[in-house]
Amino acid sequence: MTHPPILLGIDFGGTKIATAVCDLAGNKLASAVVDSLGERGARTSFDHGVATATGLLSAHAPGAAVAAVGVATFGIPFEDRVELAPSIDGWERLELGRELRAAFPGAAISMGTDTKTAAQAEARWGALVDCDPAIYLNLGTGLAAAIVTGGRVLSGSQGAAGEIGYSLREPADVGRSDGLRIPLEEMVSGQALQRRAASLVRGMRSANSGGASPVVASADGHGLTAAEVFGAAASDPDLNDLVTEFVDELAFHVVNLAIAVNPARIAVGGGITRSWDRISPRLEEALRSSAPYPPELVLGHFPQEAPLLGAVALAVDAAAADLASAPATPGSPDPSHNGNMKTDNSKGHYLNKPNNAYQRPQGDFVAEAPQATSYPADL
Repeated sequence: MTHPPILLGIDFGGTKIATAVCDLAGNKLASAVVDSLGERGARTSFDHGVATATGLLSAHAPGAAVAAVGVATFGIPFEDRVELAPSIDGWERLELGRELRAAFPGAAISMGTDTKTAAQAEARWGALVDCDPAIYLNLGTGLAAAIVTGGRVLSGSQGAAGEIGYSLREPADVGRSDGLRIPLEEMVSGQALQRRAASLVRGMRSANSGGASPVVASADGHGLTAAEVFGAAASDPDLNDLVTEFVDELAFHVVNLAIAVNPARIAVGGGITRSWDRISPRLEEALRSSAPYPPELVLGHFPQEAPLLGAVALAVDAAAADLASAPATPGSPDPSHNGNMKTDNSKGHYLNKPNNAYQRPQGDFVAEAPQATSYPADL
């Protein structure tokens, strides 16, 4: 029996790649999460993600045609590059759109920035449904936000709205070029916390070479993960100070973002939300005491997998647009996987929706988000 056409969702992250095989309505058939292999460079990481997706397809929908592929990625994706994507060496030079078309010939391809696709998933199915305006804050390997207004995720003129990881941190940063200042993401993100903790651990080991603390001694050659830093902070004063400084600087910028947007709700997702009990009280206190109209602060409905679900939403919409644009003539090929998508390379987004903005679903659409995917707790 021939398997009906399916959709693929792929979330290329700095540390993890998540994939899902779904039916045309977005109902999940199977999913997998693997290490990004980012330390080996862009080519290896991309090929690993594609191999994971095709392996999942072969195992759970053998012989099925791929109608559409939705992709979430760190950075701003274009046909011939990915801008603002330093997490994996070479990713900015990766011709992502072209590579995806070569990997999945005949499929409609739709790409988006991971935080914006995550916001799309939360606005469509999760914690930001009917919230206007709203903010999605991603605390993962990197740091970014997305603004939802009128049921859409704001893109920005170059697709970079909400890239708060590039925010200035102090008045002295004004006028400094990138190489002469430290962007916010280099101090407040999962990757930054790991790096800062590793530096602190090295200093502690050197100072306590005669008998390091159990926390310091337990760190392997790669250092503590962000989750381990938060966990160890409960018993190690130095790491506790580091976490406090981390959360305080995050709160400072979240309050300023809330003042600028005046959102009804802020939903937070990403790997660092595994330490939500340490983060949320400080964020709530800062918003309550400093924002003129404090928004509701909530954990995202899909705290770990929102970018993947957003990628699935992109695939659903791309397949529907492909079907709607195909000529309805007797004997014509199945339009659900003819790969006809228009691109606007000035913005890095596919023009399958008005104004390059994500829209709330209309008509007959999956009523609930696909079933949750299990993510390893190692960020």
